[in-house]
Amino acid sequence: MKWIGERISVVDDKKKTSCVIYPEKKPMVTGVMGAWVAMWMAIGSTIIWAYFALKLTDQEKIIIFVFMTFWTYYAYKVIRMFFWLMWGNELLKIDETALTIKRSVKGYGKAIPYYLENIKKISISIPKENSFQAVWEASPWIKGGERIEFEYLGKVHRFGRKLNEKDTKLLFNLITKRIEDQLKRK
Repeated sequence: MKWIGERISVVDDKKKTSCVIYPEKKPMVTGVMGAWVAMWMAIGSTIIWAYFALKLTDQEKIIIFVFMTFWTYYAYKVIRMFFWLMWGNELLKIDETALTIKRSVKGYGKAIPYYLENIKKISISIPKENSFQAVWEASPWIKGGERIEFEYLGKVHRFGRKLNEKDTKLLFNLITKRIEDQLKRK
């Protein structure tokens, strides 16, 4: 196994190439996200307790129900992002038939194969510095920020979450070269 860039490990054989892209490891951000998850759960449990323990009017019950709907949505998003920061990674495998991408948390995730002959227009997508998109994607609670994209059967697919420009270029060069090599072997 060798490393290209700061967060990408590669195992390169003649028949297949495997890459693992790890999330950014920032202990302060992870700690703050963990505190946010704990606070969010405390708020939710307090509201649920209040719903069942207190005598509320119908209007108050409706307000709590609407609040809990939004709370549930954001609890799901925050917990998923926290788990991604703690145990997530993107797994890429290029073999003689397909580029397989798996977004995994603790090994759980779905591997999706993209057949090499159907992959078109591989490109790098890096937002302009200080743009709204760059600031948004730099947020620790946002999972997006995929840097490499390709067209597959009319749809655009992306991977390489929150990679810096140098790592993106190194991974892009590796992937395009391996896909070309595999297509030549056919």
